Amino acid sequence: MVKAPKKGFGIIEVLIAIAALGFLYMAVNHLQTGNRDTLLRIRGRDGAIEVAQQVVDSLSSLGISSLQSGATIIIPEIKRTWKGQPGSEQYEMTVKYKAKIVVGNDSKFTRSEETAYGSTSHVYGKHLDVSVSWDFKGSEQSISVSRIIQ
Repeated sequence: MVKAPKKGFGIIEVLIAIAALGFLYMAVNHLQTGNRDTLLRIRGRDGAIEVAQQVVDSLSSLGISSLQSGATIIIPEIKRTWKGQPGSEQYEMTVKYKAKIVVGNDSKFTRSEETAYGSTSHVYGKHLDVSVSWDFKGSEQSISVSRIIQ
């Protein structure tokens, strides 16, 4: 007597398939979490670059005569907020930045002239070192930007 082959899946095959799909789901979930963290870190860095550029532009519009050589300017808090929708989730990200500006020495950007009436010196530029820092997941991140304004 010939037995007919059995059709379908056994309980062991089903359990192995469920375990494999569970591991796959966990891996994809971990990948998505890492991608979101990377996106937030990049968004925070891009915001810091924007803050640094706006600080330099603001100081440049004030004019170099308003900046004292060797001075340190600290801006304790600058907030930036972004809205996003990764997938079906709407979220809002607010980052608090701190900026520190160090005005360089005038000696590199000073021109002196001797005339029959005396000597004159003219400062034609200032060197700015801008450091912007922010907190991301319990650690402080920062960027530094150097600019010469005239």
